[in-house]
Amino acid sequence: MKVVVGLGNPGKEYERDRHNIGFMVVDAFARKHGFEFRRRKFRSTLAEGRFGPEKLLLSKPLTFMNLSGEAVAPLVAFYKLPSESLLVVADDLDIPLGEIRLRPKGGSGGHNGLKSIIDHLGTREFPRLRIGIGRPPAGVDPADYVLQPFSPEEIPVVELVVERAVGAIETWILRGIETAMNEFNRKPIARQDD
Repeated sequence: MKVVVGLGNPGKEYERDRHNIGFMVVDAFARKHGFEFRRRKFRSTLAEGRFGPEKLLLSKPLTFMNLSGEAVAPLVAFYKLPSESLLVVADDLDIPLGEIRLRPKGGSGGHNGLKSIIDHLGTREFPRLRIGIGRPPAGVDPADYVLQPFSPEEIPVVELVVERAVGAIETWILRGIETAMNEFNRKPIARQDD
């Protein structure tokens, strides 16, 4: 069994924010593969089904970003999930918009959702898929920036990167983290201004 957790903040008012790109990715995966978010358990909205040979659970924590670990840790404990079978999808300020990075483990990189998960699981040894949202413009507080919606000019790039992230998740499930990293970490989307 594999579990993919998309990070974000629950509620309509946060739906299109940069911080919610993790939710956007798992929603896109669910739409593409016919999964429906029907159940609420572990302080999360859950969708489950099969993908290839694997039973797959998609999760969107309802705890708000900074408390994500309170949703993820009970889910991992209940399913006795080995850490390599958990993939966390989160936004990243240090990666340019349009790029993604898969890693088999690592620190929080200053991301409060990842920090909460690391703290609650007691380990950094779980794969993560970081989706670039770019740095804030000069003078804009990063905490405010992540809660802003993408601009109309950014939406086409966001749609492409979400589609690419879905492909990375599919590859991770079917062929493992190394193959997914080799395939998706080195091919950024061409930027609009290129």
